[in-house]
Amino acid sequence: MKCPYCGELESRVLDSRAAREGSAIRRRRECTRCNNRFTTMERVEEEPLVVIKRDGRRELFDGQKIMRGLLLAGQKRNVPLSTWEQLVESIEQELRSQPTREIPTDQIGAMVLDKLRHIDEVAYVRFASVFQQFPDIEAFKAALERLTAQKEKGPGGGQN
Repeated sequence: MKCPYCGELESRVLDSRAAREGSAIRRRRECTRCNNRFTTMERVEEEPLVVIKRDGRRELFDGQKIMRGLLLAGQKRNVPLSTWEQLVESIEQELRSQPTREIPTDQIGAMVLDKLRHIDEVAYVRFASVFQQFPDIEAFKAALERLTAQKEKGPGGGQN
């Protein structure tokens, strides 16, 4: 591993730990030339996920795009960054567990909304308003009514 300080190719591993729920290894290294320490992350090389956009274009999946959308939707809400990170990680894990490597953007957005509904209702409505591209206020009101009806039913389907 190349030292980020002096460019030396030789380093020794001081410590290794599992990271990202066992899907990566974090290694603490020390350069053999300058003795500076640095951290590396080792992950399994996975097949790329391709997102099929609404206009038919295809692009590589980028969890950071979901993260940016969540941060905007959750702006000024009391949701920790770690919650958003876990949501993005769980979406990516679900997508990778599917047999297909090409996923329509609508499917990804629906997955985000399903999880977001249980985290923060205001962020859910904000994200939905951008993702679902409501044509008018009536469509927006109908979506809010569905959210309210789902909340009243509760997780078991009965009245809370």
